Amino acid sequence: QVQLVESGGGLVQAGGSLRLACAASGSFVRINAMEWYRQAPGKQRELVAVITTGGSTNYADSVKGRFTISRDNAKNMVYLQMNSLKPEDTAVYYCHALIVILYQGSYWGQGTQVTVSS
Repeated sequence: QVQLVESGGGLVQAGGSLRLACAASGSFVRINAMEWYRQAPGKQRELVAVITTGGSTNYADSVKGRFTISRDNAKNMVYLQMNSLKPEDTAVYYCHALIVILYQGSYWGQGTQVTVSS
């Protein structure tokens, strides 16, 4: 069974930094795209950043220049370095990955809370 487990959330003051990590475990052939989403109270879940197997990245306009997504394919991990955090970044952050077992499937982590105080 494939699992994604996030870590690294917490409470930080505006302007501060946090680093989220997501570890994939279980039996699978490979991990394709890995992504970070977030969901603020009363809002829809939104895509924050994506990274392909080859390392190509893309970001939501709201986080460009402040957040950096990276991955370690050997460790089956994806990271999100968040700098210059703003109160509007407050949300539950979810790891998502496209993982191939017999075929490609969509997998989600349980989420980690990020709270940015003003």
